Amino acid sequence: MFGELTTRLEGVFKTLRGHGKLSESNIDGALKEVRRALLEADVHFRVVRDFTAAVREKSLGQAVLKSITPGQQIIKIVHDELAELLGGKPADLALSGAPAVIMLVGLQGSGKTTAAAKLALHLRKKGRKPALIGVDVYRPAAKDQLQTLAMGPGIPYFSTPGKPREIVRAALAAAETESWDCLIVDTAGRLQIDVELMQELVDLKAQLKPAEILYVADAMVGQDAVNVATEFHGRLALTGVIFAKTDGDARGGAALSIRAVTGIPVKFIGTGEKTADFEVFYPERMASRILGMGDVVTLVERAEEAVATAEAEKLAAKLQKAAFTFEDFQSQLRQLKKMGPLKEVLGMLPGMGASPFKGLDFDDRSLVQVEAMIQSMTLQERRHPAIINGSRRRRIALGSGTSVQDVNKLQKQFAAMQKMVKAMAQGKGMPGMGRRFLRAGG
Repeated sequence: MFGELTTRLEGVFKTLRGHGKLSESNIDGALKEVRRALLEADVHFRVVRDFTAAVREKSLGQAVLKSITPGQQIIKIVHDELAELLGGKPADLALSGAPAVIMLVGLQGSGKTTAAAKLALHLRKKGRKPALIGVDVYRPAAKDQLQTLAMGPGIPYFSTPGKPREIVRAALAAAETESWDCLIVDTAGRLQIDVELMQELVDLKAQLKPAEILYVADAMVGQDAVNVATEFHGRLALTGVIFAKTDGDARGGAALSIRAVTGIPVKFIGTGEKTADFEVFYPERMASRILGMGDVVTLVERAEEAVATAEAEKLAAKLQKAAFTFEDFQSQLRQLKKMGPLKEVLGMLPGMGASPFKGLDFDDRSLVQVEAMIQSMTLQERRHPAIINGSRRRRIALGSGTSVQDVNKLQKQFAAMQKMVKAMAQGKGMPGMGRRFLRAGG
């Protein structure tokens, strides 16, 4: 979501790192570029103004100007201010009540129904017994969509014919019978804010007395998401925000603006299309991602869920010996697909901008093609990639439905990865990783 903004800020900070000493002049020059980058990312102009003013004030302090590494000091200030802008600390759900009720609200098409299923799965992983309640009686097949999403991970689903108030009354009774301790209510959305929608939601709030009212914002919408959240907040007193579709090409400005403009904390983000692609929003981690510093903590958490311990230990041993083959590559691609969109996963590694992955165009769509090429190789070719010559490339291309140029490209990309693995095994390579990463993995 923040790809373009990250690239712009990395360029600004690269310039700052090059200065042995900083002055008010070059600080102002850097902040001018930061301001432009934020505005182009669709961040609210008042948020940009206040943010850059706060960074400037702290950057001109004597402790920074006299620091041995003033450029690094300013980057830290920007990081801390970004984290504060995004909310400072993660905002937990306040699940009070028996059952605890969570209302999801938002406009039609924002990803609200999908977010409901994702939140239910997240809560079940935390030991709760959630159920999904469908009260959207207006959108055709809305209930069917929610029921289908619930069936995948086996989440209980409840709805019944009638008006929304009748449905939730029956759901509360069913919760007691079924021992559900958390009800996630998927309310009806509209194409735009209207009086009828708001009054229905206000009535449901009075009836349900929800512990949480979460606004689901489409990250692709931009500043309109902030405006709509403000409207909902004025009538319902929202307790949090879920950003959906953050794996798209959104500029990210709404995510940076919504907390500052409305005061509503962002609690979760949807990171992909699968029901499991959902995570708690950590302001400090997101600030690190935006500044190109990676997010190793989230990466490790995802890996713990997706990667088998035995496989991880086996790979760690191979990495320490700098022995990385196409077999290992294929295995890791399959594990990576479980961890989320490939570009996003790689973006969590510190120093990716300077790594051998820079400029490589591996994406989720190309993974199928890559796997087909690897499967077309013989066992010897997978284990000893250096033997793949012209005739072998032609056979691999024919067997995988690709071209010789595609196979050449794969070999070059794989060679770049082998160099990175070798550098990591020697304690070199990507900043902040090296042997420490290998020891953690092993």
